[in-house]
Amino acid sequence: MHYYKDIVFEKPMPEEIRRLGLLPADLHFHTRHSDSTTRVRDALRLAARRGIGLAITDHNQVSGVVEAERQGTRVPLIPGIEVSASDGPHILLYFYSVSDLRDFYQRHVEKNRRNGPYTAIHLDTPEILDRREGYACIAVEAHPCGYAFLNRGVQRCVAGSCISEEVFSRLDALEVICGGMARSHNLKAAGLAAAHGLGRTGGTDGHLLYELGGVVTCAEADTVEEFLDAIRTKKTAVIGRERPLLEKAVMGTVVLPHHIPYTVPILQARWEQGLPQIRKFVEGRLNR
Repeated sequence: MHYYKDIVFEKPMPEEIRRLGLLPADLHFHTRHSDSTTRVRDALRLAARRGIGLAITDHNQVSGVVEAERQGTRVPLIPGIEVSASDGPHILLYFYSVSDLRDFYQRHVEKNRRNGPYTAIHLDTPEILDRREGYACIAVEAHPCGYAFLNRGVQRCVAGSCISEEVFSRLDALEVICGGMARSHNLKAAGLAAAHGLGRTGGTDGHLLYELGGVVTCAEADTVEEFLDAIRTKKTAVIGRERPLLEKAVMGTVVLPHHIPYTVPILQARWEQGLPQIRKFVEGRLNR
């Protein structure tokens, strides 16, 4: 088992982190603007109380970020979105300005959403990365080793021949601690980031308020711009721990009702994502 000096599996202590001259920020958090019950103002209040920055990364949606900016928060707010690609991966995009984030969303995400707002849009991973070109933007793959049996991680998709390994060269960083993943998955993600020379980020992937800040990305930065530059130049540290199984079950129970009304488009997206592997299996059997 490998460990990395800039990836620490411990509970973050924001005051101590700031005392070292670093800004800690949870870079993966959801609000009620997608499949969470957390209100934006509550997330901002807790982030301010804990002394951390925050990226609201709702699924295929930016209205939570817009609401946060409108409130004039003193929390370092990193404009973000989690885009669900049609071939499986979830891509975290962080923008240097809310205006750029809104423009990207309106031009490329909104018109390609399905009836199920939280499921995969009608763009695959290479297309999403193509369309972020021209924006001041950082591209990070969320939970790159995937969730359970689902095609939600770029490494799982590469291993299944759904995506070319070239995709790693088009990313700025990988999420190496995701609060919703197992330790083994996060360690694999850390190894992938090292192997491909990518930056490192971390976030809770939280949907419940108390989860906020359980995983933080730390950088020597005074502004959002400096923070994003640190990710790009691989000058971050990630501190945090995965949620216990019981807490994951609680979160799943809360999130599930948001998805049930969209069961049909979700199943359709899952079928499309699984087709390459089905074809590969059938071809292998026929070739025998």
